[in-house]
Amino acid sequence: MIPNFSAMASAAAGLLAAAFMLYFPYIWCGRRGEPEEAYGLRWFMGEGAWEDALLLSAGTLVPLTVLSLCWPRFLGAGGPFCPGLWDALNMLGGGLAAAFIEETFYRGWLQTLFVRRWGPWVAVPLASLLFALSHLFVAPSWLRLATFFPGLVMGFLRHHHGSVLPAILYHAICNVWSVWWMPR
Repeated sequence: MIPNFSAMASAAAGLLAAAFMLYFPYIWCGRRGEPEEAYGLRWFMGEGAWEDALLLSAGTLVPLTVLSLCWPRFLGAGGPFCPGLWDALNMLGGGLAAAFIEETFYRGWLQTLFVRRWGPWVAVPLASLLFALSHLFVAPSWLRLATFFPGLVMGFLRHHHGSVLPAILYHAICNVWSVWWMPR
């Protein structure tokens, strides 16, 4: 069997990017002597965080499920996905890991820097825009830019509760949902 060096290089680049996004914010705090709490990087679910994350998940995913079921009729795209067991487990594992990695970087570190400079009304949409644009590296498609909208919800959760954990919970629920319901 001939090794696929392109696939190996792509996987290595993805692993390096993920490691950077997950660990750099903590290194940043350590080098600057800033507390991790200032960046929401001490994970906790404060008062109302569970309720907010679950209510916002239901409030966004129930309508999206209806839209996903109607999608083929309106746009001629594929409907809900039915992956095999190993594909589903692979996508679920990747989606859960992405929730921790991306929220640590975008909502924990980047959004905090933006809030300090411009306040939350600029910081949350700007971090969400960069989050959405980063999804184009994985799979260039206009539909990937729709991640801007859940990014706003995650930014709100991070800002409102002072921790990235409520945003991670919401992000993980959305990623699990997308394995089966995101239009293809």
